[in-house]
Amino acid sequence: MPHRLVIGSRLGAQHREVELAGLARASGHPVRTIEIHDLVHLEGELDDVELDRLARLLLVDAVHEVVAPSSTDERLVVETGLRPGVTDVAAEELVGAAHRLGIAGLRRATSGRRYVIDADVDLDTEALSTDLLMNPVIERWAEGELEPSFVEAPPVEPGIDRIDVTLLDDDALLDLDGERGLSLSLPELRAVRAHFVSVGREPTDAELEAIAQTWSEHCCHKTFRALIAYPDGTVVDGLLDALRGATDRLDRSWVVSAFEGDAGVIVLDDDVEIAVKVETHNHPSAVEPFGGANTGVGGVVRDVVASSSKPIALTDVLCFGPTDLDHADVPPGVLHPARVRSGVVDGVGDYGNKIGVPNVAGAVIHDPGYITTPLVFCGCIGARPRGTVDGVIPADGDAIVVLGGAVGRDGVGGATFSSRAMGADTVETAGSSVQIGAPIVEKGVIDVIVAAGEAGWYRSITDCGAGGLSSSVGELAEGVGATVDLDLVPRKYAGLAPWEVWLSEAQERVVCAVPPQHVDAVRALAADHEVDASVIGTFGGERLVVTAGDLPVIDLDLGFLHGGRPRTELTAHHPSTDRPVRRSLPELDPERALLDLLAHPSLRSVEDVVRTYDHEVLGGTVVRPTTGVHLDAPADGTVVVPPGSTSGRGVAIGVGVNAVWGRLDAQAMAECVVDEAIRNAVAAGADPERIALLDNFSWGNPRDPEELGRLVAAVDGCVAGSLAHEAPFICGKDSLNNVYVHPDGTADPVPPTLVITAVGVVPDVERTTSSDPTGAGRLLYLVGSADPVLGGSHLDLVLGTDHGGDVPTADPSAPASYRALHGAIAGGLVDACHDLSEGGVAVAAAEMAVGGDLGVEVAVADPGDPVAALFGEACGRLLVAVAVEHAERFEDALPDAQLVGRTSDDRRVRLAVDGHDLIDLPLDAVRMARQGRRP
Repeated sequence: MPHRLVIGSRLGAQHREVELAGLARASGHPVRTIEIHDLVHLEGELDDVELDRLARLLLVDAVHEVVAPSSTDERLVVETGLRPGVTDVAAEELVGAAHRLGIAGLRRATSGRRYVIDADVDLDTEALSTDLLMNPVIERWAEGELEPSFVEAPPVEPGIDRIDVTLLDDDALLDLDGERGLSLSLPELRAVRAHFVSVGREPTDAELEAIAQTWSEHCCHKTFRALIAYPDGTVVDGLLDALRGATDRLDRSWVVSAFEGDAGVIVLDDDVEIAVKVETHNHPSAVEPFGGANTGVGGVVRDVVASSSKPIALTDVLCFGPTDLDHADVPPGVLHPARVRSGVVDGVGDYGNKIGVPNVAGAVIHDPGYITTPLVFCGCIGARPRGTVDGVIPADGDAIVVLGGAVGRDGVGGATFSSRAMGADTVETAGSSVQIGAPIVEKGVIDVIVAAGEAGWYRSITDCGAGGLSSSVGELAEGVGATVDLDLVPRKYAGLAPWEVWLSEAQERVVCAVPPQHVDAVRALAADHEVDASVIGTFGGERLVVTAGDLPVIDLDLGFLHGGRPRTELTAHHPSTDRPVRRSLPELDPERALLDLLAHPSLRSVEDVVRTYDHEVLGGTVVRPTTGVHLDAPADGTVVVPPGSTSGRGVAIGVGVNAVWGRLDAQAMAECVVDEAIRNAVAAGADPERIALLDNFSWGNPRDPEELGRLVAAVDGCVAGSLAHEAPFICGKDSLNNVYVHPDGTADPVPPTLVITAVGVVPDVERTTSSDPTGAGRLLYLVGSADPVLGGSHLDLVLGTDHGGDVPTADPSAPASYRALHGAIAGGLVDACHDLSEGGVAVAAAEMAVGGDLGVEVAVADPGDPVAALFGEACGRLLVAVAVEHAERFEDALPDAQLVGRTSDDRRVRLAVDGHDLIDLPLDAVRMARQGRRP
């Protein structure tokens, strides 16, 4: 019997309603008010008493909510709900909680929303709904009451299809690839055809999908493994090998694992190792921002857990289009940047907050280049006991144990979807690729894995991410073989074809190789944490054999699956980095320029984001993402201490990213963002001799020779930066084909974007630094010898014109400078330290004033252009505050540091160039600008 409950906000607790109505009016929908009600459909034998208990105990927050009345006074009502087959985490939790309360009659539930809308005029209900009230990728809507939609089992269970490939010509192979969304190249399709000709049969649908997943750009990084040729005869023999080669040359003894397994690992101290991974979740976040970002966090957390580590910190770098973009300028099939930003920020925070891991570092960037293709970089840092052994090959007879959630159609084809460009029809075609996160389930999985790892109950483990069981079991089975029965895999609902079960990317799952004698212990441990543990097969047999009961599904030679893909061969062009000579600026008001820079969406305060994340949970955050007297100034690097660590050491995290330079000179950009990430970590207290790097490339179409040439140049820059700073790369991820194709066929690639994450050891967490001076009278020193330039600067961004000029390049003296600065920090000589990046010395000085809630006076030399002296950008520079009593020792430690000013108690920001006063602003005006408010 169906039931429905509607829950609304109490009077005075309607913040989300006010926000949504304002956003609707800003988007051109003439609404007065919008009431938001949570909607729950229930199915089962429930009496009124049980319904009342469900509402009171599980659905209604008595402080903020009430059961809403059914009457809407003839106002417009729109109801939304998830499409059939999309994971409904809230409904699943409701059913489980009801059963624990003894309400066994509740069989199924769905969740949704009801919107009661008051408007001055008739509305375009469909436009309002699809613009703001729901996401057509995963949701449906109705005017008036929405009927519940439960997944019903088909009358006949789906079986196995044989796909004809052996007799297809090349054109037919390409047609097949397009029909099934395999994202395979013609040489790869030919290899598939030749293999099945050689075995004398046609592939099953599951075999074909498994091959496509294993060979996808997302999973095997075929561009980074490709042979790349230039028209002049130059050949690049593998970008991944170039990055690994730099790490091998450095041969740092404290690197435990680099480019192996699910995460990179370094030594922290005698007892603790640190595991790190950063992933991208760009395509999913573009079509469903909350779910894409939410599962991006969940996926990278599982990567760290699969390295037998306990997550201790999260990072996120988020790239959006301008949130004030006119809705008429949003291309077809693209969500408005404001909606993407809201959903992504909420998705990141929802996952980290619910699993109890602090979000401590990152960046929020806005640029028109991200309108059609937003970027979401999610990172995780974990800790594990020193000497933990991972990467062990499963043994014959080990049980294949899946821990975590059941499978559904969510995420089916995600690996191949993420390996191709997007277009106006992506929303209609990619719904099955969207994944929905369940962080509460993941918290249980984390606890089980950590405990089982400490007990030594599993031999091997891997994240069940892109490609689902196909990638996780397929990867663990390489070299040993596996036999799987899909009938043993838990399902969310009936009606899944075997290939869908095999490829489903349903979240919160890991796969372990468990020796037979430990299976019962693992199952008992999982049961204690209310986590499902299913034995779905055994390792061994040398082939990958998958059945569904007695039905044969897959029988593949693992040598072909993992080694049969023909090597990709690509052509690149050397990118031009020629820049026009810098043109003279029009008359510039330095004070207005500084305020405009501080208010720029990429430079302004991100308190509205950071404060939605818990960066204190676990109690180990030493340097926080916001700092200062009022906690409203930006930290450069952040520092965390692993729970239980007693050595006094900490982990510093720094991030480098600058897509503006990526458009102009990819190699210089890469060298500079490597420098920025290291500089941020050092500014927080990290020892530059103990810093490891992670690279994350988000690029356009690698088959475009110009785009590929920029990618090769960026890798060259990464290698050069790594070797110059003697900082090894230990892990990385590439996300390619970040391209939106407009209806007229015009390609719109994402700006070449490289995120570098630096993870370093802080020798003494009592000797960390942040960007806020602790009082007036501190001396300010400029560290770094590079001359600032305005090419590709953020000043040009706020002026709206590229005035030409060279972009910054790496400073050869920076590595030695950072070592000397670290010595000064470790010696207690530094009061505060802030890196100079976007906006140059003027922005850095203003931010230090905000942090200390005091005045600053800075006077710098003129390198030939007073505007460049104030706002120019360069690598390797920091502004350092030093107490007067430490000045002599600081100058001895850093003899090239320039004394440029001091802090004061007059709460004004004053900057001069060669004795000419150019900026004199009250601190309140500076703070208002940083908050996005115009003074």
